[in-house]
Amino acid sequence: MRPLMRKVERLLAEAAQVCPKPVAGTAREILKLKDALWTFVYTEGVEPTNNLAERDLRHAVIWRKTSFGTQSEDGSRFVERILTAVRSLRKQERNVLDALTASLTLAQGGAAGGHAAQGTARSAR
Repeated sequence: MRPLMRKVERLLAEAAQVCPKPVAGTAREILKLKDALWTFVYTEGVEPTNNLAERDLRHAVIWRKTSFGTQSEDGSRFVERILTAVRSLRKQERNVLDALTASLTLAQGGAAGGHAAQGTARSAR
């Protein structure tokens, strides 16, 4: 793997010197991160791509495109937070409706039942 790593680094350094400005700038930015560039090779469990992150964002991107976004900063913050909460709850295999209901009940000063606060293993869609 080391020969490949050296070759990639050499090509990036060359691109930083001779390529058009946008490409050269990108090459320089990648070179700044060269120590982290190969983490996936040496650290088990680190993916070599960002496909998982891209898949996690897909629903939010589609929602934004089909709904024409929001009309205010407050609306944008709400959408960011609710989509993040829903995605996190689903990854935890918790019931989205139960967990959000419990959170809102607690936020209003009520006492949510333990089961609702923890959510259940099924997922509301």
